Amino acid sequence: MPRIVVDVMLKPEILDPQGKAIVGALPRLGFNAFSSVRQGKRFELTVDGEVTDEILAQARSAAETMLSNPVIEDVVNVEVVADQS
Repeated sequence: MPRIVVDVMLKPEILDPQGKAIVGALPRLGFNAFSSVRQGKRFELTVDGEVTDEILAQARSAAETMLSNPVIEDVVNVEVVADQS
């Protein structure tokens, strides 16, 4: 069954305390190449059958109205991922 993947990130102007905590911990674990981290959310919507333009539009609408908080978050990606079985 195909899936629609939705990625949501905090808007750039919103403070990301979890990202700051992660970027502070990375060097202590030996990961020194990273200067900043922003954390986000990923949703996987499974579709029974083919993903049509209408279903993809519904996924985008759900992402903008329910899966994200439009005041502080941006929907940065909505894509179809083919079934890997």
